[in-house]
Amino acid sequence: MLTRTALCILLAGVGANPAGVEELQRAFERPPDDARILMRWWWFGSAVTKAELEREMRLMKDGGIGGCEVQPVYPLALDDAASGIRNLPYLSPEFLEALRFTAEKARELGLRMDLTLGSGWPYGGPHIPVAQAAGRLRWERTPVTGSTRRIPLPDLVAGEKLIGAFAGNSPRELTVMRDGAVWLPEGGERPAEVWFFVSSRTGMMVKRPALGAEGYVLDHYDRAALDNHLSQVADRLRKALGPIAPYAVFCDSLEVFGSDWTSDFLEEFRRRRGYDLRPHLPALAAQGPDLRHDWGRTLTELVNERFLEPLHAWAGRNGTRLRVQGYGMPPAALSSYAFADLPEGEGAQWKTLQSTRWASSASHLLGKQVTSSETWTWLHSPSFRATPLDVKAEADRHFLQGINQLIGHGWPYTPENVEYPGWRFYAAAVFNEKNPWWLVMPDLSLYLQRVSFLLRQGRPANDVALYLPNSDAWAHFAPGRVNLLLGLGERLGPDVVARILEAGYNLDFIDDDTLDRLGRYRIIVLPGVERLPVTTVRKLETFARGGGAVIATRRLPALAPGFLATEADHRQVREISGQVARLVEDENRRLANALAAVLRPDLSLAPPAPEIGFVHRSTESAEIYFLVNTGNTRRRTDATFRVEGMEADWWDPLTGRARPAEKTGPAIHLDLEPYGSRVLVFSKRPPAPAPARVTAPTPLDISTGWKVTFGPAGKTVPMDRLRSWTDDEDTRWYSGSATYEKDIQAPEGFLQPGVEVRLDFGEGTPIPETRLPSGMQAWLEGPVREAAVVYVNDRRAGSVWCPPYSLDVTGFLRPGQNRIRIVVANLAVNHMAGRRLPDYRLLNLRYGVRFEAQDMDKVQAVPAGLLGPIRLKTP
Repeated sequence: MLTRTALCILLAGVGANPAGVEELQRAFERPPDDARILMRWWWFGSAVTKAELEREMRLMKDGGIGGCEVQPVYPLALDDAASGIRNLPYLSPEFLEALRFTAEKARELGLRMDLTLGSGWPYGGPHIPVAQAAGRLRWERTPVTGSTRRIPLPDLVAGEKLIGAFAGNSPRELTVMRDGAVWLPEGGERPAEVWFFVSSRTGMMVKRPALGAEGYVLDHYDRAALDNHLSQVADRLRKALGPIAPYAVFCDSLEVFGSDWTSDFLEEFRRRRGYDLRPHLPALAAQGPDLRHDWGRTLTELVNERFLEPLHAWAGRNGTRLRVQGYGMPPAALSSYAFADLPEGEGAQWKTLQSTRWASSASHLLGKQVTSSETWTWLHSPSFRATPLDVKAEADRHFLQGINQLIGHGWPYTPENVEYPGWRFYAAAVFNEKNPWWLVMPDLSLYLQRVSFLLRQGRPANDVALYLPNSDAWAHFAPGRVNLLLGLGERLGPDVVARILEAGYNLDFIDDDTLDRLGRYRIIVLPGVERLPVTTVRKLETFARGGGAVIATRRLPALAPGFLATEADHRQVREISGQVARLVEDENRRLANALAAVLRPDLSLAPPAPEIGFVHRSTESAEIYFLVNTGNTRRRTDATFRVEGMEADWWDPLTGRARPAEKTGPAIHLDLEPYGSRVLVFSKRPPAPAPARVTAPTPLDISTGWKVTFGPAGKTVPMDRLRSWTDDEDTRWYSGSATYEKDIQAPEGFLQPGVEVRLDFGEGTPIPETRLPSGMQAWLEGPVREAAVVYVNDRRAGSVWCPPYSLDVTGFLRPGQNRIRIVVANLAVNHMAGRRLPDYRLLNLRYGVRFEAQDMDKVQAVPAGLLGPIRLKTP
């Protein structure tokens, strides 16, 4: 709910779109640096030194990471002069000096640096007094017993104020107060209880704060509270950086749990809604939907005007951009992203209402080219268990939701003398050199960079706008539960997003304040909407008259929202909705047919393959499709695209190479390995000649006779039969790399012109999927555990870390003898499993329990190494 339009939209991190398909392809092979992934960099304590900060930034750059978001969080160790660990209090001169050094070094290294305007989350700290702490409305119900007229007032503490007393849940307000009590009037009907309403505080403290950053979370509906925070924290951080502004400042997801009130809420409500809420407080508590709608709408307006808009203005005045996760509590709306330069989401569930697609939809509607996501937050817990395949599988699901900038969660700072594998966040994947599979991080980063770059080109070609019924969600708010995103998810139901995607269309979410930006959409879907503002239903009427289609599922809207809505308003909603919307009563079975009756699907698959998702971007010279198999089994299907008069090429995001796509009639055959991804580019470029067909030689099995050396100069063992390192007592708890070596004779059939030769490691084995409480993982046990770099005749041929576990070695083989060397790396969790886990008892006694390490019961050794078979073969 916006009171005025944001005037300035910064298109951050966007290079010029390549003009032609040839230039686009060259940029895809070697994408620009601004498309590289970033890392949330946890400064524990903050026990940082300049030497270690520089070392880790150089490692980030070497790994293909484009920069960091500095996030100071809780201590992980006590101060210890012997080990050189010293926790720097937040905002101390030493801390600010470390921050200044980081900004200067990032600029020197060509890295981007973002900065959180606080420690932990949400914003707050010791500078926030209780009078500016997050607010809530609370009420007490006191029974009336006997003939007493005197009912003691609630006990009020600092930051609280009594705002009303009522005879039960009636609107009869009790106004006689003296001697610490409210007095019932003489005579008349006596209530069974008295309800007291108090403007109160949630008492929520900043989560995961650094040393010296502890304190209340600020009231996001109170402009004075934000101004205090900006003055005491943001201004000091910005001043410490001197002439170097951070690329962006960051506000994490709005997790101000229970926050639904502020001290002047009644005055603001009266001004905005046109009536006094005070006499209706009992009805609000008793679940009056019209009152709750007005209450929720007012909360959304306040968080926009008193938090997001001034925060955005502060960023602009200080020469930087605002990157914000605009969802949660307080109830920011999709349109609230007008006050963000860089919208951000999180969550990998691509077929439901998630903040990820919520953020990208806002970008598409508001003309912002880059949308980021907090990625890998709960990836394959516990820490150090996540694999490169896990990383790719989740990232691809973010890409399917329109994300084109990944913010990794994350990179734990580790002091020099800390025992291997170093510090780790309480719940997240680990992206640093402590993880043995770091040897393929440059290749993994390049894959993510290529896709991020490509998904910034042109414009999104999404046909369907899925309307988010904010009014229904507000009407179903409850005290302490005012999360608009979650409320919308409950209203939409579990299936409508999946039905649209599986029917072959892509979609954006849209809300009342973004309906003026419907230009490129062909269809609007109203998912079980009960309430529509009169202004919205008229916009839908205009859209339908202009040739657009409106499809309603389950019901037609019948109500105008709000306490002051009239019967005439309700009648307008019913009449216009009935005229412009086609009703689909069962969205699970009939929605696809209704969509197809309006517009041919953008992508049709035969046979259907619901695990396959796609993103379509349209440029002046090309139609770009990014295709992903989100499942753990190979999917083969024929795909028909809504593209005519163009030739198609496959672009491989793992290698950057291109090849012509073969058609069978109008269809193109898809063969996607588990968690596989492809790019299909349609253009007017003349088709390349098809390669000459040659006789494929018989595959050569080279699974036996390997010599394996553990570590840089470790023990060498013969391995005639490929097996896991955990099968041997000496290497059961080993975390690191091992080098496999073998000489082979290349048969002549593999060396003839036109024959592509691949070193193939096998397909992997699907494992049963189970519902995880949070996060995700790839449900596949690969034949390479977990990453390998292949050298042929001492030349690096490439890396293998995800399906297809196969590598093109054509140009590396020579007649006669060839030396194959494969450096394989596993997970740091195997080392952890063979040792006692960290003991945080003394740490917790000193600083309090600021975190609980997650899933420590799951720390166990997992298979490692090459499991076979290994073959030389042709595709």
